Amino acid sequence: MQLPLYQLDAFTNHVFGGNPAAVVPLPSWLADDTMQAIAAENNLAETAFYVPTEEGFHIRWFTPTVEVDLCGHATLATAYVIFNLDNYPHDTIRFDSRSGELKVTKEDDWLVLDFPVDMMLHKQLLTPPALLEALGEITPVEILRGKTDFLVVLESESLVRNLDIDVIVLSTVPARGVIVTAKGDEVDFVSRFFAPQSGIAEDPVTGSAHTSLTPYWAEKLKKDEFVALQVSPRGGYLKTKLRGERVDIAGQVKLYLTGTIEIN
Repeated sequence: MQLPLYQLDAFTNHVFGGNPAAVVPLPSWLADDTMQAIAAENNLAETAFYVPTEEGFHIRWFTPTVEVDLCGHATLATAYVIFNLDNYPHDTIRFDSRSGELKVTKEDDWLVLDFPVDMMLHKQLLTPPALLEALGEITPVEILRGKTDFLVVLESESLVRNLDIDVIVLSTVPARGVIVTAKGDEVDFVSRFFAPQSGIAEDPVTGSAHTSLTPYWAEKLKKDEFVALQVSPRGGYLKTKLRGERVDIAGQVKLYLTGTIEIN
């Protein structure tokens, strides 16, 4: 069996920036263990698989070790493939997923994700000791818990950029991952995302984390539109907008590789 494979860099305007994702179009679903094996072989933060449906597409996301409920950058990359390589004739793509319906709209060379907001943020009164240990000598402004991730707020952008977190200790924290954020010096806010629990020591750019970051900073900054940077070594640039229980997350995508998977 031969399957097309694309690798793209999401949330960037140049190759070798942003967050790499693999995208595999399918006529119908493969066995779960086969898709997991492909994701492990790709060894990227996420591999997205999609199949056509009557109303759009069904999308699933796999890290090298697990299937996840939501992934922003791989959804952005998948939309790029559908719009630009599959020559999709409409301006909006509808995806069915484990997180419900997701939409991606094309606006010039930007793609805009329409994702559900993580409104489950609440202050973490009993912070897991491993989380504090992983932060070392850093004292957070506050720690909150969302639906799947912890949100750690620091005093400055420089602390976020220079954070040397212990990912071995962090891997024992019961969550999908940990978002670290602060108010930005030249943008509204910055962040980094660590998910050793999901097989990713540090994710270069995490669209889904901005479903938590956007409502948090909307409350703090008293506004609903933001420019954000994920300050990982590769870096990523996003624009977000809070719309009630939904959040728009906009980014650009660059195609890096096209290929073929051989499955015997």
